[in-house]
Amino acid sequence: MDRATLYINELKLVLDLLSSEVIDLVIDTMHAARIGGHRIFVMGNGGSASTATHMVCDLAKNTRKPGWPSFKVIGLADNMAIFSALANDEGYENVFVQQLANLVEPGDVVVAISASGNSKNVLNAVDFANKIGAITVGFTGFDGGKLGKMSKINLHVPSDCIEQVEDIHLMLEHLIAKSLRELVQSPEDSFAEMNPHKDC
Repeated sequence: MDRATLYINELKLVLDLLSSEVIDLVIDTMHAARIGGHRIFVMGNGGSASTATHMVCDLAKNTRKPGWPSFKVIGLADNMAIFSALANDEGYENVFVQQLANLVEPGDVVVAISASGNSKNVLNAVDFANKIGAITVGFTGFDGGKLGKMSKINLHVPSDCIEQVEDIHLMLEHLIAKSLRELVQSPEDSFAEMNPHKDC
């Protein structure tokens, strides 16, 4: 079997093991945050930082609908000035938690992307978010690591191949963003009808 076919076949096997129930729970959680005016924070390191940035872009832009509130989404790996200042002065393990400390509130959603599930800076931020009363969502791979156990919702990719874990994390981000956009496309549904007393 050639290398491309082997990689693709392995990827297909992992996709079949994903939990559709957990995916739906993440979608519902983010939709509720949108309706409730809560913020969504997204973080990750390396390739997971790229996926986090991609998610922020898609949620902020590609889910917009007139008459509906836009997502209040913030990427914690995107501001290099504050990221590097925190890393330099307070340690790399604190680059996410200290940003959250300034902003996160109960009911906000904190999305932590880590293939290993053991990145110290991610774990510190998730621990803080849990104590604050935020809803923590882990995107994990391998055995889930510590993040899988700490997250209130663990969207786990059961693969030991880092490239395939990252492939599927990005695919899941796209799936979630597309689903969230489609949730507000029905003409009979509107944010005003769901919240008739919002301006009272």
